[in-house]
Amino acid sequence: MSAYKIAHRSSLEHPQDFWAQAAAGIDWDTKWDRVLDATHAPFYRWFTGGRLNTCYNAIDRHVEGGRADQAAIIYDSPMTDSQRTISYRELRDETALFAGVLAANGIGKGDRVIIYMPMVPEAIVAIMACARIGAVHSVVFGGFAANELATRIDDAQPKAIVSASCGLEPTRIISYKPLLDQAIKLSAHKPESCIILQRPEENAELIAGRDIDWRDAVAAARPHDCVMVDATDPLYILYTSGTTGEPKGIVRDNGGHEVALHWSMRNIYGVDPGEVYWAASDIGWIVGHSYIVYAPLLHGNTTVLFEGKPVGTPDAGAFWRVAAEHRVACMFTAPTAFRAIKREDPEGLLAGEYDLSHLRSLFLAGERCDPDTLQWSAQKLKIPVIDHWWQTETGWAIASNCLGIEALPVKAGSVACAVPGWDVHVLDADGSDVSPGQVGAIACKLPLPPGTLPGLWQADDRYRKSYLEKFPGFYESGDAGYIDEDGYLYVMSRTDDIINVAGHRLSTGAIEEVLAAHADVAECAVMGAADSLKGQLPVGLLVLKAGVERNPEDVVADVIRMVRERIGPVAVFKKAVVVAGLPKTRSGKILRSTMRKIADSEEYRVPATIEDPLVLDEIREALRSIGYAG
Repeated sequence: MSAYKIAHRSSLEHPQDFWAQAAAGIDWDTKWDRVLDATHAPFYRWFTGGRLNTCYNAIDRHVEGGRADQAAIIYDSPMTDSQRTISYRELRDETALFAGVLAANGIGKGDRVIIYMPMVPEAIVAIMACARIGAVHSVVFGGFAANELATRIDDAQPKAIVSASCGLEPTRIISYKPLLDQAIKLSAHKPESCIILQRPEENAELIAGRDIDWRDAVAAARPHDCVMVDATDPLYILYTSGTTGEPKGIVRDNGGHEVALHWSMRNIYGVDPGEVYWAASDIGWIVGHSYIVYAPLLHGNTTVLFEGKPVGTPDAGAFWRVAAEHRVACMFTAPTAFRAIKREDPEGLLAGEYDLSHLRSLFLAGERCDPDTLQWSAQKLKIPVIDHWWQTETGWAIASNCLGIEALPVKAGSVACAVPGWDVHVLDADGSDVSPGQVGAIACKLPLPPGTLPGLWQADDRYRKSYLEKFPGFYESGDAGYIDEDGYLYVMSRTDDIINVAGHRLSTGAIEEVLAAHADVAECAVMGAADSLKGQLPVGLLVLKAGVERNPEDVVADVIRMVRERIGPVAVFKKAVVVAGLPKTRSGKILRSTMRKIADSEEYRVPATIEDPLVLDEIREALRSIGYAG
């Protein structure tokens, strides 16, 4: 039996032994009474009775264990044309001082602190300072609209908000303070204090009696020691979009979170302590929480904090420069970043200008990776490119090629196999397992492994209804796909992106695979538009690669023919249109459901996370040109 199969079987047959062994990798102040506590199932808890501190495990123990002078953070900002390296000792000292600032302002164990920050080292310091004193942090993506920030203030009810004067985009400065002031004005709950980091690019006006200057406060602070908390105490709340329009507060605990993320670094990503790891994301998203901040530091790695973009800061070689300069061993980003790079540099010539010999692997997640993008990346980098699947709710990978256990053969289009600890099933509408190769709802058998969501912030009923009701005994992922005969999982789309064409259930992801394989297509999206005869019909939107001079109508004709040849006439794929760009969230997810509503002339709410709202107007006009959108 292969090493992967042995590990996976062990994790499911003997989960308590498996995770107890993993838990030995972190330091405990008090050992747990139970590894898995099923007393209040389906609200499972891991390591009940155990006590520890996340900040201690991520920073202090490395200082004490011989890594004091190793780089903990490499801050690389093409936005400010600056770099800074922070050792573990320096990070401990800065974190302890800011923890003292929080404590001096009356913040203690269990209090909530909202962090509304750009991609600067102080953001990680603020996160770790909360963990140090047992406060619960809730990071809100910097620059989020005031009304969205207000909903999070009212739900989390923070005692304090930590923010900055501004964030930086390639073409503009985003003033955070006016957004913060407006959010507090809109919210019913009022924080007692706001700690503001003044950036050189913009000085914010502080409100007397409420606002505190970061640097002044730190200068007057006394260092604060780590406060031990229960393993089951909340570490953070991270809000994700809810179907009702109200955000859901995903809760993460301390103990299970530390154990799972520490375990994942070696076993999934195959990196050793001391190596440089780079997750090119934002701290406002789950990838940033787990793999910019927590996992690399828990494991004793050096983490890269990048304030820039994959293209435009200054060109499509930005990622290669960072990986080369900082000797990155493993990189993790979203497929949309590589599609942007491929669109600007189709031949991948810029990669050849840098020494990437230290880069051993590239992991992709956040949105389905089409086979063409995966193969292009592997061809240009000549390293394993791993598409893996996880969610904000899960906090770490559900399915992946676990390079640290055994490198499995890569199947383009698949996220490989279930990670140890995960029991993944594909179910029909009645909750029964479907046959290999058959598309259904992807669900994970309870209990979920450590590090996942134990619930929603003060919303147990909503947690049950959102994730546990449809398939009793399972966590409903909301994604659809299939498992092949080798046990490889294919995540094709969100469950609501499965379209019904004259009674045939089709995956939009399968059609997108065909479109993305066209030589001139940089990226694409397919959604189901209403049809009076067949129920729904697939509609494609295509973004062409830079430099393509062919007539767009010829490209559309090509992809229609390709879908007919590869999927068959059952898809009834007859309409597609070339567009300048696709509407995306700031984390890179394509807003398919919003485009579907535009196509069907339905009312829709402009998502707060959208990167450029004006793109929706362009999409509407493009859809009108092919007979949709009213």
